[in-house]
This record gives sequence, structure tokens and C-alpha cells, in this order.
Amino acid sequence: MKQKNDRTGSAENSSTTDTTAAVGQNSHTNAVARRLVGLFGVYRGLPKPLYTLFVTSVVNSVGMFVFPFLTLYLTGKLGMSQSDTGKFMLLVSIIYIPGNFIGGKLSDRFGRKHVMIIAQVLSAVLYIPCGFATFARYVPWFILASVFFDGITDPARSAMMTDLTTTENRRAAFSLTYLGHNLGFAVGMLIAGFLFENALSWLFWGNAAAALLATLITGLKVPETKPTQKQIDATIGSGSTEEAHQGNLLQALKSRPFLIIYTVIATFYGFVYVQNRFALPLQMKATFGMSGAALYGSLMTINAVLVIIFSTPVMSLTKKWKPINAVALAGIFYAVGFGMIGLATNVWLAYLSTILWSLGEIIHATNDGAYVANHTPISHRGRFHAVLPLVSGIGGAIGPAVMGSLIDRKSLAAVWPLSGAIAAVAAAAFWALGQAEDRAEKRRALRGRYWD
Repeated sequence: MKQKNDRTGSAENSSTTDTTAAVGQNSHTNAVARRLVGLFGVYRGLPKPLYTLFVTSVVNSVGMFVFPFLTLYLTGKLGMSQSDTGKFMLLVSIIYIPGNFIGGKLSDRFGRKHVMIIAQVLSAVLYIPCGFATFARYVPWFILASVFFDGITDPARSAMMTDLTTTENRRAAFSLTYLGHNLGFAVGMLIAGFLFENALSWLFWGNAAAALLATLITGLKVPETKPTQKQIDATIGSGSTEEAHQGNLLQALKSRPFLIIYTVIATFYGFVYVQNRFALPLQMKATFGMSGAALYGSLMTINAVLVIIFSTPVMSLTKKWKPINAVALAGIFYAVGFGMIGLATNVWLAYLSTILWSLGEIIHATNDGAYVANHTPISHRGRFHAVLPLVSGIGGAIGPAVMGSLIDRKSLAAVWPLSGAIAAVAAAAFWALGQAEDRAEKRRALRGRYWD
């Protein structure tokens, strides 16, 4: 009997231990699940069309096949020289500009949805003939025309995002679409690499199909968002940073001095950030020799993974900050991350620098759009979203040329301390601008209280 009781007791103890372990495991799983739900809770409660735009952002980015491989296509498949390819890429940037201005004007006058759908369909359809060998010689012209219509699409899409959001949920909304873009792009690059080597025509047709599918989803699920005249008039005299302006575009821009200064400072961030595509691969080759190219590829992979993993946590951690203060913090990560690249004499330091500047990118990207949208007059959203990105993009456009000249005159090593210093000064300028804005808001509040 004693042995039986011992065996029974042993079985009961074992059962109790298993049950306790199972309960503990379930408790741990539930805790992780709760944390994940809490983490993604920053995206809860957004207007339903924003979730649709998240989906279309993923779809569009998955199908973004052509441009990442355009240089290789032009030189390897069409036989263009590197010099001619560089000139063509410059022309692509130039042709985008008039499309952008036209799109901003049309979206403010006729509505976001109609302009976006028509322009995006035209942009997508122009990729279809590129997949046929018969039209190979005309591919550059089709691409230029597609880019022009894509330029019309972008300010309409940005204005739609702004229309659908408020100052309270705007950061979460822009962060969500940023996450969607990077999720889709990460998957799309794997597909695009396969298509480029094995089914080149589908590089173009797949891009067109993804864009048309995203447009169809938008057309079916997202309503027109352009504010009515009544909504615009209701903001006049409100003192809001989104108050309508009754003048033309230049007058409206003059009425937003803080936004103009912000945009000018942002050009310096662009100047520094573009070095991850220009000077960074050169530095990796100079430091690590034959393995430099492979290391650079791994750094870009780390950047993409970090953006996907940390966009939501960063959004959650900074959601109570003023957007401009978060943008200033991003500059500190840029300053340290880019500034140390010249000192990265081993792989681990190269990885660390990439982690730092990638965090800067995430903080910047999840707060920049919210600041701009919060300071854009409701009456000029389309036009502001056309003009301001062009101004802030100047730094990224001239960065390679300026640093290329510096490398020729000095050395590659000179790029990184200069980049770090520029980012640090820009971060301080953003912080100072935020403080000046706070003081201006207090003065307005005091004047309002006095007159009341």
C-alpha cells in the first residue's frame, strides 16, 4: 500500500507540476500577447479609410519593382552608358516636379480621390508596354511619362491622409503608412530580384498590377476627403495652425513662418541621410576591401529590419512628445550614427552606426509628416504637400554631388565628421525652433486672454 501511495503521490505531484508549468507558460504567453496588443494599440481607433490606405501602401510597395533595378536595367539591358544613365536619373527627378505642382493644385480644386485615381492609373498603365520587347527602345520615355503622373498622385495622397486625421491621431496614422511602405518594400525586393533575373517583363507588369490593385482598393473603400467650403470657412479666425488662408500659395506660405523654417532645416537632414546611399558604400569598400559590398548589403538589410520592428515601439514611446522635439532627437541619432562611420574599423562598429542612424530615421519619419500636416492650412493642403517636400528634398539631391567634390579634394574620411556636425547643428536648430514656437503660442494665449 505504501508503494502504491508513493506512486499515486508521485503521479499527483507530477500532474501538479505539469499544470503549474502549463499555467506559467500560458501566463507568459498572455503577458506577451497583452504587450503586443498594447504596443499596437497606438493604431487603434483611427478612421477606417486609414486602415485601407495602410493596405494600399503595402500593396503598392510590394509591387515597387522597377525603380530599385532601373539603373541595372538601363545599363545592363538597354546598353546605356553610366554617364547617360546618370543624366536620365536626373531627368526623372526633374520631370517629377511639374507633376507634383499640378497634382497639388488639382487636388485642392477638384478633390483628392479623383486626381489620385486618374493619375495613378495612367502612371501604372504606362509600365505595361515596357514589358514587351517591341517597345524596348521606348522604355525610358514610358518611364518618364509614368513618373510625371506619379508626381501628380503624391500630393493628392498626402492631402488625403491629412484630411482623414487630426492633430491627436496624425502621428499614429503617418507611422502606420510608413510601416506599411517598409513591410511591402521588404517583400517586394525579394520578388523583384527574382523577376529581374528570370522574368524581366513581369518587373514592369507586376509593378503595374500592384499599382492598379491599390488604386482599385482606394476607389472602392476610401471616400473623397476634400474639405467642403463650409469646413474651410469654419476655421477662419480660429487661430489654429491649420486655419484656412484666403490668399494664394505664396501668401499662404508666408503666413506659416515656422513651417518654412522647419522645411529649410529639414534639408540638412536630407543632406546627411542620403550619404547612406552614396558615401557609405564607398566607405565600406575602402575599409573592408572586397567584402565591403557584401557588408554594405547587410547594413541595408539591418536598416530595413529595424524600420519594420521598431516603427511601432518608437511611435508608442514618443506619442506624447511634440513632433518637433522628436524630430530634434532624431538628429542626435543621425549625428552619432553617421559621425562615427569613419571610425568603424570593424564590422560591429559598422553595425552599431547603422542601428543608430536607423533609429534616427524611424523617429524622424514617424514625426515629420505630422508636424507638416499640423501646420498646413486646410485650404492649401494639396499645394503645400507638393511644394514643401521639393524644398526639403534639396539636401538629398545635392548631397552626393557636394560630398563627392569633398572626397575628391580632401578624402573620404572627411565626410563623416562633417555629416555628424551638420546633423547635430540641425537637431539644435529644430529644438530652438520648437522653443520659439512654444513662446509664440504663450504670447498668443496671453493676448487672447487680455482681449477676452
